[in-house]
Amino acid sequence: MPDMSASASMAMTHLVTLAELDEDKVTPGVLGFIVFAVMALAVWGLMKSMNRHMGRVDFKEAEAPGGERVESERR
Repeated sequence: MPDMSASASMAMTHLVTLAELDEDKVTPGVLGFIVFAVMALAVWGLMKSMNRHMGRVDFKEAEAPGGERVESERR
């Protein structure tokens, strides 16, 4: 078997150290970032949609035939 070059040997030692896991250190990684980014975009889109829909709402109350405003009952 031919000898590995210095760079290949160095790459193999880096791969071995990456494979070792520290049991006390847990990180979210790339998947955690992607999930967070998707949720942030969803919230931003929902807020933008809510703003647009709230702008279309007309809050003026209809007047009663006698000329006075009618209080709507809320239950």
